[in-house]
Amino acid sequence: MDTEALKKSLLKKFQEVTADRLQKIQLGVLDLEKETADQAAEDVARELHTMKGEARMLGLAAIGQLAHAAEDVLRAEREGKTATEVATDVLLRACDVLSDLNEDLSGANTGNPASEEMVRMLAEVSGQTPPAIAGARPVAPPTAPPPAPVAAPVVAPAAFAAPPAPVQAPPVAAPPTQAPVAEPGAHAAAAAHHPAAAHGRDEEAPSAAKSAVADRSIRVNVEVLDALGLLAGDLLVESARGRLRSSETEALFERFSRLGDRFLRLAEEIDISNEVREQLDRVESDLHMLRDDAFRFVRRNDDGINTLHGNLAKMADHVAEARLVPLSTVFDAFPRAVREMSRTQGKEVDLVIENADIGVDRSMLGDVRDALVHLLRNSVDHGVESPDTRQQLGKPLNGRIRIRVRVDGDMLHIEVEDDGRGIDPERLRQAAISKRLINAVQAAALSEREAIELIFRPGFSTRDQVSELSGRGVGMDVVKRKVETLGGSVGVSSRIGRGSTITLRLPQSLALMKVLLVRLGDDVYGMPAADVEAVMRVKPDDRLEIFGTLAVRHRGKPTALVALGPLLGLNGGNRFDKPPAVVVRHGEDHAALVVDGFVDEREVAVKPCGGEFLKAAPFIAGTAALEDGRIAVLLHVPDIMAEVRRMARPVTQAPAAKRLRVLLVDDSPIARATEGALVKALGHSVEEAQDGEEAYVKVQNNTYDLILTDVQMPKLDGFSLARRLKSTPAVARIPVIILSSLASPEDKRRGLDAGADAYLVKGELGVEVLAQAIDRLT
Repeated sequence: MDTEALKKSLLKKFQEVTADRLQKIQLGVLDLEKETADQAAEDVARELHTMKGEARMLGLAAIGQLAHAAEDVLRAEREGKTATEVATDVLLRACDVLSDLNEDLSGANTGNPASEEMVRMLAEVSGQTPPAIAGARPVAPPTAPPPAPVAAPVVAPAAFAAPPAPVQAPPVAAPPTQAPVAEPGAHAAAAAHHPAAAHGRDEEAPSAAKSAVADRSIRVNVEVLDALGLLAGDLLVESARGRLRSSETEALFERFSRLGDRFLRLAEEIDISNEVREQLDRVESDLHMLRDDAFRFVRRNDDGINTLHGNLAKMADHVAEARLVPLSTVFDAFPRAVREMSRTQGKEVDLVIENADIGVDRSMLGDVRDALVHLLRNSVDHGVESPDTRQQLGKPLNGRIRIRVRVDGDMLHIEVEDDGRGIDPERLRQAAISKRLINAVQAAALSEREAIELIFRPGFSTRDQVSELSGRGVGMDVVKRKVETLGGSVGVSSRIGRGSTITLRLPQSLALMKVLLVRLGDDVYGMPAADVEAVMRVKPDDRLEIFGTLAVRHRGKPTALVALGPLLGLNGGNRFDKPPAVVVRHGEDHAALVVDGFVDEREVAVKPCGGEFLKAAPFIAGTAALEDGRIAVLLHVPDIMAEVRRMARPVTQAPAAKRLRVLLVDDSPIARATEGALVKALGHSVEEAQDGEEAYVKVQNNTYDLILTDVQMPKLDGFSLARRLKSTPAVARIPVIILSSLASPEDKRRGLDAGADAYLVKGELGVEVLAQAIDRLT
């Protein structure tokens, strides 16, 4: 084998393994201050010793010298010659220097000023004499010949051995080593994980047998996994199309079979000669044989298609699994980061992490890390109290932050809990008022939960001056935005004086998603199955009104009822007496979304929106191809639920506001219910009419302050109603607002020409828009 290629291969492997080893060393060093100090010291010593031996074997003298000096500090700490806190600090700084050397091995032999200074510092702490400059003692590289004829050739440890197969995986750039929390001097290990090597005790270098490792993983470019994920999804769709074609083929054969039977029955009724009869018998025999052959073909084809579909489904699952990376990849850097952040504030905070080995989609790793960095900063800075305050409250002097991870179906739950002061809703209200995010009337109308959720407002903070780490609230809008962009949700709970818990709910994988497909008109839309709680039929008796908002009772609790079509800006609304609805959940919010019908539940390959139109459209998360050639539009439930909440939230009126009597005209009962809820949320009373003819009769017999009308209605449409009202002197002064799904400039012009005072598009309708129009006209 080419010696230069072997050397490069070994150095590359050393970088990968050392990055992981440094992360383990940092975690062990942090544990020196805990009850598990003895085991931690043993683990750190083993890792340092193995690193030293491997570095010397590869001629990386500076790394070997640093590791040796760090061993001396660890030994001095164990013997009580060096304070644990001093040893911990200097060992963590040594890890930073080692990480820098490992990233750029060009100076890992002779060293550099930073590494030489670090060696001297370690020697002073351990009480040893500073060693000679790194590189003074030459070390033969692994490809050098043996020093003596009787000696065996230097054998590279199995951990560094090149892959046995002649074909290697394409090289992939090592993941960044920057610590998730941007603190001075903080370094995190590289992202990949490798099985730990067995560690030798020889002072110079571990033997090959002692360092052997069963490495059964390789690094694969994440772009390759992305491409495989999309390909697996496309193949699943194509195999589903194959099953559809198989069913169509079977139906064709059945038609041929029925046609043959009709032909034979017809031949039996006709008087024909014996010679022709013999020919017909042979035809009948051939038809039966053809039918049997067709039946066997259909059966074999179905079996093959089903087997193929099953195997493709397994392949898709394996690809999705291959994309998963242990959360420990980023979590392992957090204990040190929390320690350093808390020390800068004179606090002592312990970080406990549970189930960090659970995997998450590789493409989500950066966003998950960023979100957790914000949460940890806020917990340390504004959640956990100072030691003096905690002592006065009867709490342990050391604060505690706990990260819990669990999997619920296809969803990942990450909880960040602290035992600090908790969140005071009243303090948040006052902070929001002082920053003019809301006024005093709006603040008073907020529930406790809504007040706590003020922390997710952009720019919100309870502090007048932002600290180095930032107070709770600063950056929380970033957390919410990142998580919801991934199709997840953020929840918060708190008890004053006891602490707070932030819960992130995320899909575990983004390559394939299980969705519920629903129908709106002739189009198919999909919602993540993880967000769907139930499907139901909405009976008239199940409907109720709460604070002016239409709701339906679901599992004993009232749930907002909203027509999905009008909310998305589509024409009309469902006209069924018992319309189908999907109950979805986002965080603590629930809503029953009325649809036109259900299609199926299946796993699809999610693709980004194509074209500027879909990219700019609200409520849309992506698309998925279906086996019948149609494209399903995948909906973004967080956006939908935000709109539902905005529509359902009552708007507090000033005491002098006039209560209007409004006539709502629409042929769709769901549209009337949705629009009526908006009007009632503004504090007005509503009467309804099913078409323009009925509305005109009501106007003759009653007094109204405002008329809201749809356009497309039977008997008398909205344009005609507006013209008739404006031409009737007794009612001509009543303001008329047209509410329509027709959004073109020509439609708006027709409405205004008919005499309407305002024209609002249903897809853009909300409490604020409607309130502005009503205030202007009344």
